[in-house]
Amino acid sequence: MRFDLTDLGLFVEVVEAGSITHGAERARLALGAASARIRAMEAEIGAALLTRTRSGVVPTQAGRTLVKHARAMLEMNARLREDLGAFTKGVFGEVRVLANTNASTEFLPEALAAFLAEHPNVRIDLEERLSDEIVGLIAEGAADIGIVAGTVEVGTLETYPFRSDRFVVVAPAGHPLAAAPRAAFADVLDYEFVGLDRASALQRFLSDKAARLGRPLMLRVQLRSFDAVCRLVQAGVGVGVVPHTTAARTAPALGLAVVELADDWAVRDLTICVRNLEALRPYAQDLVRSLRGG
Repeated sequence: MRFDLTDLGLFVEVVEAGSITHGAERARLALGAASARIRAMEAEIGAALLTRTRSGVVPTQAGRTLVKHARAMLEMNARLREDLGAFTKGVFGEVRVLANTNASTEFLPEALAAFLAEHPNVRIDLEERLSDEIVGLIAEGAADIGIVAGTVEVGTLETYPFRSDRFVVVAPAGHPLAAAPRAAFADVLDYEFVGLDRASALQRFLSDKAARLGRPLMLRVQLRSFDAVCRLVQAGVGVGVVPHTTAARTAPALGLAVVELADDWAVRDLTICVRNLEALRPYAQDLVRSLRGG
């Protein structure tokens, strides 16, 4: 069978994204070219690799077998490039990190900046995902390091403590919630929200919590950062759910009320997870040690 690295990389991206369109974007290919490559791969194998559904695509048994070997071959190619890169002046190391919204926005920017300053020949590919998705992808070998909520089941993955935080509600002065020191999420759902965009892992998490309570999450506007959420809350657009670290930094200057969420899931111990620390490349091990010590 004659598959090139572009074919294999594309197929892995499509499976991970659950969509040919999004997989093509991640692989930096036009949709038509991506679809043609997948059709050619199916023709070469003589079997379907993907099952098309209303919500996207899922791999068939043949597709699951292919993605397993594709990841191994892409990993070998990456190691080859990195080993040879040591003889050049270019980047020769890359670590793929998956993190939930809280970690990627509140803690990782500073932690990664410090690590990259000490490792000029390493590049980090950071992607935001839901914690349970991260666990599955790390277990499959799709990424090197994951940072997840401490409450998620991680199976046989190795784990290390990272940071602790909790989610709180921010409300404008004079809002009915502003006078309460604590509130249950179910009660907060009575009000309109300022939230993060639909791609945000946290926004999907909150929408799921609301659905489990049989309540809608009444979103008036969706933004790309916690700081922007706080500014719109200040303007009276709605209330927001943000990490306490964000609220502590922004609420005093904006005159926002900070209300503690009473729900157990609001407390967020963040955990680093890997398949096998000793099996990671040395600079990826260095990153784990750097994150643990930050």
